[in-house]
Amino acid sequence: MKAMILAAGRGERMRPLTDHTPKPLLMVGGKRLIEYHLEALATAGFHDVVINHAHLGAQIEQLLGDGGRYGVRIHYSAEAGALETGGGIFNALPLLGDAPFVVVNGDVWCDYPFSRLRKIETQAAHLVLVPNPPQHPAGDFWLHDALVSDEGEGERLTFSGIGLYHPSLFDGCEAGAFPLAPLLRRAMARGLVSGEQFTGQWFDIGTPERLQQLDEKLCARGVA
Repeated sequence: MKAMILAAGRGERMRPLTDHTPKPLLMVGGKRLIEYHLEALATAGFHDVVINHAHLGAQIEQLLGDGGRYGVRIHYSAEAGALETGGGIFNALPLLGDAPFVVVNGDVWCDYPFSRLRKIETQAAHLVLVPNPPQHPAGDFWLHDALVSDEGEGERLTFSGIGLYHPSLFDGCEAGAFPLAPLLRRAMARGLVSGEQFTGQWFDIGTPERLQQLDEKLCARGVA
C-alpha cells in the first residue's frame, strides 16, 4: 500500500514564515514537520510515498531527496499551481496505482498509528476523525456505526486530514483544481465512507501561534 503527503498548499495563514519556506518544511520540535510523517509512515510499513508540491516545491525535493534516509522511496508529483486537495490527489493517481492508498495532510502533527489503515478495506474512503479543536468547534462530519455522514444528530467531529481512499472515488474527475469534500459527500450519501475516531495527539498547524505551541510542547517532552 502506498501513501501520499499533501504538501502543495501556499500556507497563507502561516505568513511570513511561508514566504520563503514551504509549510511542510517548517521546524517544530527540532525536525521539519513533514519528517514526522515520513518516519511514522516508514514505521507503519509504508515504503512508497508520494509527495505533491507547488509553492517552493524545489526546496522539498532538495531536502528530502529520494527518501532513503527516512526508510521510504519518495515519488514527487509537481504542480505548476496548487490543485487543491482533490485535484492534487487526482493528479498523482498515476503514481499511486490502482489499489487503495493513504493520504495525510502535510500541515498536521499526530501520533496516529498509520499501520491501522493497512488492515481496512474500503469501497470509497475511510476517514480518521478527531474531537473538535478550539479553532474548529463546529466539526465537519458525523460518525455513526463506523459510517461517516454529512447529516446526523449530536456533535460532529473534525476530519483529521488522514484518510484511506480507493481510486474509484475519483471516477469522472478531470484534471485541474478541485476540492475533495464534494467527492466525499457524494460517496457518503451512498453509504460508502467508513470512519473512526482518533483520540490521541493531533494538531492542526494552521497559524504561527499554533506552530509555536506545538514546538514548545515537543521540546518540553524531548520528542525530537
